[in-house]
Amino acid sequence: MNTPEHTSPDFLSRCYAGRRVLVTGDTGFKGSWLSLWLHELGAQVTGTALPSQTEPSHFRLVGLDTLIRHIDADIRSQEALENVFQLAKPQIVFHLAAQALVRDSYADPKATFDINIGGTVNVLEAVRRCPGVKAVVVVTSDKCYENQEWVWGYRESDPLGGHDPYSASKGAVEIVASAYRRSYFDREGLGPHLGLATARAGNVIGGGDWAKDRIIPDCVRALSAGEPIVLRNPHSTRPWQHVLDPLAGYLLLAARLLENPGAYSGAWNFGPRATDQITVRELAERFTQAWGQGVVEVQQTEQQQPHEAHLLNLNTDKAAFALHWHPVLESIDAIDWTVEWYKSWREHAGHPRDLSVRQIREFQKQCSMTKKDLLEAP
Repeated sequence: MNTPEHTSPDFLSRCYAGRRVLVTGDTGFKGSWLSLWLHELGAQVTGTALPSQTEPSHFRLVGLDTLIRHIDADIRSQEALENVFQLAKPQIVFHLAAQALVRDSYADPKATFDINIGGTVNVLEAVRRCPGVKAVVVVTSDKCYENQEWVWGYRESDPLGGHDPYSASKGAVEIVASAYRRSYFDREGLGPHLGLATARAGNVIGGGDWAKDRIIPDCVRALSAGEPIVLRNPHSTRPWQHVLDPLAGYLLLAARLLENPGAYSGAWNFGPRATDQITVRELAERFTQAWGQGVVEVQQTEQQQPHEAHLLNLNTDKAAFALHWHPVLESIDAIDWTVEWYKSWREHAGHPRDLSVRQIREFQKQCSMTKKDLLEAP
C-alpha cells in the first residue's frame, strides 16, 4: 500500500504546496495549529469559525488572520457554509469546528448536538455541492466509543456510544459521516470519487490552549497566579499527546485520501503508545517539575460531579500498518514542549508565532530523523 515515494522526506510538501485547503474551526486550539502548519507547507488556506472563545487565543497570538484567509461563520448556518465553500473552492477539507468540552455539553446539550451533529451535516452538504473537493477529514474524538473502562485500546470497529452529550454527539458524527460516505461519495461499481475519513484522537496538549476545564490551561493559570493546581479526577488515565502528533496523522491521512480514496476512507485512531499512558496527577506533577515550581492538590468536595471516564485508551495499529503513522513525542516530551511554549510566551522570550513555527519545524525534523511518513517544510 505504501511506495518509497510515500516515505520520501518531502511527501507532504509536495501534496499541500499550492493546494486549496479549508479548515473549519481554525480559531480553535487544534484548528489554529493545523492552519499554521498548512501555511508552512505552502497550502492556500481558508479557515472558517466563530471568533475565538478564549482570551488569549493561539489564533490571535500567532496572527493567523494575516497568514490565511479567515471567514467568520457559524457551521449551524447552511447558507453561511455554502458561501465559505464558494469562496474557498477547496480541494481538501479538514472539519474541526465543534463544541469540544464535555462539561459544557452537560450545561447545554442542545447546542452541543446542534453544533457537532447538525454542523457536520451542513459541512458534508456543502461538500456534496462543491465538485472540486477530493478529500475530507472529519475530526471526532476518542470519546465516540462506548466506553467500557477497558484496559486495552479501542479499535475503529468497536461500538460507538457516549455517556454524556458530548461523547454521544461525537459517536453520532461518526455515523453521519459513514452514511454520507456510503450514500453519496461511493459510486456504485466505480469506487469512491471522494475520500472521506474520520479521525479519532486522544487528549491533546500543547502551547496556546486556554479553554476552561482542561488540565493544561488550568495548570498554566494556577502557576501563573502562584496558586496550587487543583485536580478533580487525579487517577483518571487519558491518551495524552502533543497536538502536533494527531495533526500529523490528519495531514498524512488527507494526503493518502487524494491518492486512493477507496483504500483510506473510513475511521482512524491517532493516539499515544499503549505504554505511554499517564494519569491526570502524573501529568500535573510533571508539568510543575518542568515549570520549576508549583503544588498539586486534589479537590475535596461532596458536590456531585458530572460523569467523566476514568480509563480510555486507543489502539492505533491500523494507522501504524496502513499509514505508517506513529506518535513521535512521548508524554514527557509532550509536557516539556508545552511548558516551553507557555513559559517562553509568558516571559516574552519570543513572538508566539515564532514559538509555534519553531516547534512545528522541530517536530518535522524529529519525524525525518525517525523515518516517519512526514516531511520537512520548505
